[in-house]
Amino acid sequence: MLPETIIAVSDSVNLVEAAQQQEGGGAGWIMHHILDSKVMDFEPFFTIHLPEIHLFGLDISITKHTVFMWLVFIILVVIFNIVAKSYKKSFLPKGLSNMMEVLVVFVKDEIAKPTIGKGYEKFLPFLLTVFFFILVCNFVGLLPYGATATSNISVTATLAIISFIVIQAGGIIKNGPIGYFKGLMPSGLPLPLVPVIFVIEILGLFTKPFALAVRLFANMTAGHIVIIALLGLIFILQTYFVAPVSVAFALSIYLLEILVALIQAYIFTMLSSLFIGMAVHQEH
Repeated sequence: MLPETIIAVSDSVNLVEAAQQQEGGGAGWIMHHILDSKVMDFEPFFTIHLPEIHLFGLDISITKHTVFMWLVFIILVVIFNIVAKSYKKSFLPKGLSNMMEVLVVFVKDEIAKPTIGKGYEKFLPFLLTVFFFILVCNFVGLLPYGATATSNISVTATLAIISFIVIQAGGIIKNGPIGYFKGLMPSGLPLPLVPVIFVIEILGLFTKPFALAVRLFANMTAGHIVIIALLGLIFILQTYFVAPVSVAFALSIYLLEILVALIQAYIFTMLSSLFIGMAVHQEH
């Protein structure tokens, strides 16, 4: 049995018992496992209470997802430092360097270049950063006691806002402010329809990052909910006859989550790149 599943079973036992003592039934223990919190549970070993910080009436406390985003940042810095040093010794990549080169070339040749076209090099650092950040966040969330920061709507919304800024900035810099917004309108449009279409196009600029945020958040949250819910059936039904089926399905979903972690990093990066290409090269 995979480590994540073993720990999820242990969490299910404790959380189901707690949920049975509260109003609202059994949904609470699932959300407790999925949502962000100011406590990091390493049951049955120890629990870490994260510091609470309030500034000008705002709660900017450090949370579990914040800690894991910092962890992802450290992992990426360490990995790319190792890769950079290996290239100084030899131009023939091996091991980790070879794997990272494959991913970098994939983002460059299969995402940025086809969707943006001429001038894609300017946006490649941003796309690589987004891709690797989401990818590592997704994988860290599958580790024992891990938390998936990309299952937090605040995190995915921030990523989407950054993408929105890059998309608009790229389009405005390439075409100019007037040329960019003029390019949003189809050519040969009847004059009475111009105000209506203009409003629709402006709304479309905001719906694109919204879709990016919700898609990533929903997909990364759904898999974890399904795994915990399947394992929780053993304790909710209070019978071990369902255990083989629950564990088998949970393992299947867990393996599927590994694929989803890769796909969601690809989709977010690809759509961001596509929207950048549409903004920069409006004539296409």
